[in-house]
Amino acid sequence: MTSFEQEYFHKFKFTQAQIDRYIKSAARDLNIARKDPFTEVRFTYCYQALIKIGIALLAKKGGVKVRSVVGHHVKILNKLSEILADPDIFTIGNAMRMKRNKDLYDAREVVTKKEADDYVVFIEQVIERANQALKN
Repeated sequence: MTSFEQEYFHKFKFTQAQIDRYIKSAARDLNIARKDPFTEVRFTYCYQALIKIGIALLAKKGGVKVRSVVGHHVKILNKLSEILADPDIFTIGNAMRMKRNKDLYDAREVVTKKEADDYVVFIEQVIERANQALKN
């Protein structure tokens, strides 16, 4: 199992109900991303779904809760990528994070329909793999 830096994570005993809420919330966000006509909304909800499924996986597999500190999304993406043994999760997730930050802080990033469509497909796959890992 991966190691968890105390600066970003702390041990926490989650109940299954708490983990299930993160899983359901990630699924709800993905569903919004699938259906909404606005590419920016689809993108934002894809990113949120990715972070939430990462939090659920960290809770179940690592017994850790993420601290709300600078860089914690990067750490969630990194650990999600490690646990699922897929470097693309970090690469694509981090690109999404940077795109979100550019739009949020510089108001100059645009998400195309194709990008939004591709992110939906990618996040669907990640959530499916995470759900399988959560069952084991």
